[in-house]
Amino acid sequence: MPVIAETHCHSLASGHAYSTIYENVQAAARAGLRFLCATDHGPAMPGAGHPFFFDNIGNAVPDQLEGVVVLKGAEVNIMDYQGGLDLDAKLLEKLDWVIASYHPVCIRSASTEEHTQGWLAVAENPLVDVIGHCGDGRYTFDLDRVIPAFAQNGKIVEINAHSFSCRPGSPENCRKIALACKRYRVPVVCSSDAHFFDQVGQVDPALSLLREVDFPEELILNLDYERFLGVARQKSGRPLVDENGEGN
Repeated sequence: MPVIAETHCHSLASGHAYSTIYENVQAAARAGLRFLCATDHGPAMPGAGHPFFFDNIGNAVPDQLEGVVVLKGAEVNIMDYQGGLDLDAKLLEKLDWVIASYHPVCIRSASTEEHTQGWLAVAENPLVDVIGHCGDGRYTFDLDRVIPAFAQNGKIVEINAHSFSCRPGSPENCRKIALACKRYRVPVVCSSDAHFFDQVGQVDPALSLLREVDFPEELILNLDYERFLGVARQKSGRPLVDENGEGN
């Protein structure tokens, strides 16, 4: 079963991606996706958008384009091991879908204990919705401390298909993370982390891994329209679509 939502993708505003938000939406529509989360990098990433980009995206981008519901979000950079992020709370509150991730260009890897403390702090931030590509082998952490914290704080864990080819250790680490999420009943999404429009919705490595470990389908949020819409409404605090499926 294919995904119905792209939960992590980038546009020109990220500084190292090469399509517009609209080109990504068009690609999502062609692929039959019902949702697209526009999640450009926060401002600490070289070349990424100014905070005003994120302040204005909700006003500038419609809730629905080409029949695709667009969630206006961000991939914020974790800046320290105390849970510091590169967008402030006032801006995060305005966004529909917030991913938090470690990136080497923004924070150097440290010890497993420091990475663990960082994730525990992020888990407690109610404005973070999704845990980004945490299978990166440069940021190992204690799964049996962190994954339960994600469960307790209502976080979604991303299984990032792009990581399998670009982040060291990700295939094996993502398997361990998926098994831990299965054990602790943590919901997941499969994402492409697209940096060009033709990658939107390309999540096969992530989905294949989840199937290999017999991950519960009801915990894969972006396999079902109603399931994902319910979560998106909860995270965004907005209806997103009306009873006829039209954008608000």
